[in-house]
Amino acid sequence: MIPIRTSLRRALRRTALTAALASAGVLAAAGVAFAHVTVHPGSYAKGATDGVLTFRVPNEEDNASTTKVQVFVPTDHPVLGVLVTQTPGWTAQVATAKLKTPVKTDDGTITEAASEITWTGGKIDPGQYQDFNVAFGQLPDDTDQLSFKTLQTYSDGKTVRWIDEAKQGQPEPANPAPVLSLTKAVTGDSGAAPASPSVSPAAPKAATASSSDGTARGLGIAGLVVGVLGLAAAVIAIRRGHRSPQV
Repeated sequence: MIPIRTSLRRALRRTALTAALASAGVLAAAGVAFAHVTVHPGSYAKGATDGVLTFRVPNEEDNASTTKVQVFVPTDHPVLGVLVTQTPGWTAQVATAKLKTPVKTDDGTITEAASEITWTGGKIDPGQYQDFNVAFGQLPDDTDQLSFKTLQTYSDGKTVRWIDEAKQGQPEPANPAPVLSLTKAVTGDSGAAPASPSVSPAAPKAATASSSDGTARGLGIAGLVVGVLGLAAAVIAIRRGHRSPQV
């Protein structure tokens, strides 16, 4: 018969291993959900007006904080009327550029538009992310998507370039640029495109749900369940040990 102390040690080792695996599953799940810099919502109607884009920037480093974020706004298909909302702890600067092709609007002809937005002064610690909100007056209606190339600078001097563009039929690149899809506008009786986005910008966190987020939550819950079962097994082993006679 196995001595009580030996039985307890084995039960505790099993419990510790199970708990460690459960924690690793939760951390891995979180990593899946916040792997890249992304823009939310993921799509708007072409020519949409008066909306908000949220750029979500995660920190993927273990020993450095993100201290600078640069988002480059395309000017070949310009985003008009860009306004940056205040982000606590951060200072934003918006650079503009002359447009090669001016854009005619009801308010007149636009000859320049935002080309770069830079946030500095704050920090994103390891294991955390920051949302940066940008309001716009009007999106272009002559393209199917907008790619917002982004540079993320860390406190140790490292810069991650989120500038790669995904190609159809090819695996996702290592550092993909945030991409906003522009869908066909639904016209009403008046023939005007609706101003509302295909995904509401009022709740960007809810609009970012994806298959990877669902997988992350599932893995996290599974890990916690496994941890609870491991603890239950240890308790049962201890009770049996107390009831068994000593050798």
